[in-house]
Amino acid sequence: MDTEAVRDPGLQPERTRLAWRRTTLSCTVVTVLALKLTLDESVTAVGVSAFALTALVWIAFLAVSHRRIRALDTARPAPLSHRGALLAAGCTIALAVFGAAVIW
Repeated sequence: MDTEAVRDPGLQPERTRLAWRRTTLSCTVVTVLALKLTLDESVTAVGVSAFALTALVWIAFLAVSHRRIRALDTARPAPLSHRGALLAAGCTIALAVFGAAVIW
């Protein structure tokens, strides 16, 4: 008999997958709003640069979230790596900073 207990994750992986999708959606909204503000009549070099950086960070976050969502499709998903967690947190902070730069 196997001494390892069988783990039933229940709906936890699905909730985590939905949380990643919500976060991805909010990052997309920030990027679209940054684009809208950048295309305003008073376009500055700082605004265009901030939008370009926002778009790059958004693409990096999409890659991290897509990889994590795919990892959650398995019966026993592996925990998020430290590198992935730091990258996701860094992208979120960078989006907030670059979004604020576009507004100024």
